[in-house]
Amino acid sequence: MSLNIEKGSTSHSAYNLRPDWSETVERHTLAVVVENEPGVLARVIGLFSGRGYNIESLTVAEIDHEGHRSRITIVTSGTPQVIEQIKAQLGRIVVVHDVHDLTVEGASVERELALFKVKGTGDKRVEALRLADIFRASVVDSTLESFVFEVTGTPEKVDAFADLMRPLGLMEVARTGVAALSRGHG
Repeated sequence: MSLNIEKGSTSHSAYNLRPDWSETVERHTLAVVVENEPGVLARVIGLFSGRGYNIESLTVAEIDHEGHRSRITIVTSGTPQVIEQIKAQLGRIVVVHDVHDLTVEGASVERELALFKVKGTGDKRVEALRLADIFRASVVDSTLESFVFEVTGTPEKVDAFADLMRPLGLMEVARTGVAALSRGHG
């Protein structure tokens, strides 16, 4: 038996249902509106851990007290096919009302809050304060030997501030995770 495949043709098999999808890993921000009841977060997290999907950032807060609804913002990475699987599986959980992929639905705003404890005296202390001013970081606690800075911004801004504080005596970091909303009327 001979198999004739023309140059440039795409193989179709049960494992390659969407051959046009890229194999590159992409970062996506998902907004999931759920019932605010015990065990919901565990079910959502269980979906990720049970299938080996990674969560880069996770924030949860009640958004409608009377309607008993919470919003879970998840930042995850995967191929386009994996992201589609995650969204489909999230949508099948009974207590999930809406799943929005903010990355593909249009422009969105992402912010994160972080606290940085930086130990330093002398020139390092002066340099830490100078950089904090450039990043519009607030000093929320100060001793003679350390500062706690508060930084709000994109995850990239938070990462950049951390990178600059490491050589100056960064001791500890606490991050809230990403909060995100779509822009405009959508």
